[in-house]
Amino acid sequence: MSIKKFDSKTLDLILEKMVQTVGTSKDEIFRIGEQCRKDHKTLTEELMEVKQMVLKVIEEGDKLEVQTRFARKRLSEVSMHFKDYSESEVREAYEKAHQLQMDLSMNRQLEKQLRDRRDDIERRLIGVNDTIDRAEVLISQITVVMNYLTSDLKQMGEIIEDAKLKQDFGLKIIEAQEEERKRVSREIHDGPAQMMANVMMRSDLIERVYKERGADEAITEIKDLKKMVRNALYEVRRIIYDLRPMALDDLGLIPTLKKYLTTIEEYHRSTRIYFANVGEEKRLPPQYEVALFRLIQESVTNALKHAQAKEIHVKIEINCTRVAVVVKDDGKGFNIREKRPGSFGIMGMGERLELLDGQMSIDSKPGKGTIVIIQVPLK
Repeated sequence: MSIKKFDSKTLDLILEKMVQTVGTSKDEIFRIGEQCRKDHKTLTEELMEVKQMVLKVIEEGDKLEVQTRFARKRLSEVSMHFKDYSESEVREAYEKAHQLQMDLSMNRQLEKQLRDRRDDIERRLIGVNDTIDRAEVLISQITVVMNYLTSDLKQMGEIIEDAKLKQDFGLKIIEAQEEERKRVSREIHDGPAQMMANVMMRSDLIERVYKERGADEAITEIKDLKKMVRNALYEVRRIIYDLRPMALDDLGLIPTLKKYLTTIEEYHRSTRIYFANVGEEKRLPPQYEVALFRLIQESVTNALKHAQAKEIHVKIEINCTRVAVVVKDDGKGFNIREKRPGSFGIMGMGERLELLDGQMSIDSKPGKGTIVIIQVPLK
């Protein structure tokens, strides 16, 4: 079947209507997500109160049970020696035992109600969390579609008038963008977003801790809160570097590496990172600078995250024919012959090197650290 030509203006009108519809849907999903977050906060606060009430009721129930046991024992003694006690003493013993038994029964009933309420809130929280997660995924996907409709596809529409080519090209763009945005969205959700949510909850608790436990406990909470904020800041900076270091375009590879490694060392105080440039400090083509930065970044990240290294040495040499990089650490090391599940970092490094006709060798043994050697020819 042949593909007919179409008017680009007609396509623009269709796209405009689609953008309006998709935008409205995105706003509605966003409102649903925000309402769920408010409900989550309210339910979380209510759950904390209910749990405190459950503990209080249990404590009161334990006291009532002890009192009831003594009252029953007292009533048994009075009944056995009925003639030795006055009528008022007998009545008092009976009424006290009866009242304590009633109080204990009401306490147990209240405890059951509170436990049921607690379980119901926890189930609702699970449902609200699930709705929030699905709303975030949908917003991410719709954002990709919006960007595709408002920028990429319109720009291509002015050049490509063949419908089949335009469809194939657009699908490739949206697939690549969606995967990247999902990755970034997942990292933000699992990292800074989760940390900041914990920061909000901890900050609400500090005042209560100060009132109930004193200034020392509150200061401890504040110190923990400071650590959480610092970790969140590090995660945000790491994500920015993962997207693209701004200094790479302005300053070049060597200054960007110095800044990056210095920043990493500041946030990993237990690890020393040494950097040495033994070659020329010159600019390379953008694709080479980006690829080399990513390769070094992945190697350093592996040394910190998996090898738990105390010292990392990064050396780079640039000359007129090639770029050589050595990343050495004193970490745990690993058996290079053993296939490790989920080792996508090394796989990605290999793919980058294939695009540049480069080579990589890894030398590592358990307990002996790791050496990564990268060589890229300059055309």
